[in-house]
Amino acid sequence: MRFIVLVKANRDSEAGAIPDQKMLSDMGRYNQELLNAGIMLAGEGLQPSSKGARVTFRADGPPTVTNGPFPETSQLVAGYWLWQVKSKDEAIEWLKRAPFGDDTEVELRQLHEAEDFASSDPTGELQAQEERQRKQAAANARR
Repeated sequence: MRFIVLVKANRDSEAGAIPDQKMLSDMGRYNQELLNAGIMLAGEGLQPSSKGARVTFRADGPPTVTNGPFPETSQLVAGYWLWQVKSKDEAIEWLKRAPFGDDTEVELRQLHEAEDFASSDPTGELQAQEERQRKQAAANARR
């Protein structure tokens, strides 16, 4: 099963502060452990919301774009990992080992898999399409 690990933003990440050398080194070692264990599929830090935008879709009109920064820091994401593990408990155990200090909140969410939608896709066409798209996305990532 796959999980996304969402590292919540804080005042420093929203200010665009780069972590110090110790944190980068500790995180590099942790990421290598995840890779060596075959768990980490992807992971990146995100630029502050001042460099982003939100697009809101409404039934009664065209999408609207709001440029950052966004004031609700506690609801923003500063980085993520994508992990493949055997269980939620395993993901939690790995997450407990992350080299975060004080004032870091992390959210763990399981991803839907194609088979989760089998009852809405009796012919299997949508699952086949999703598999083709995953393969194409993986190929794009290698470019």
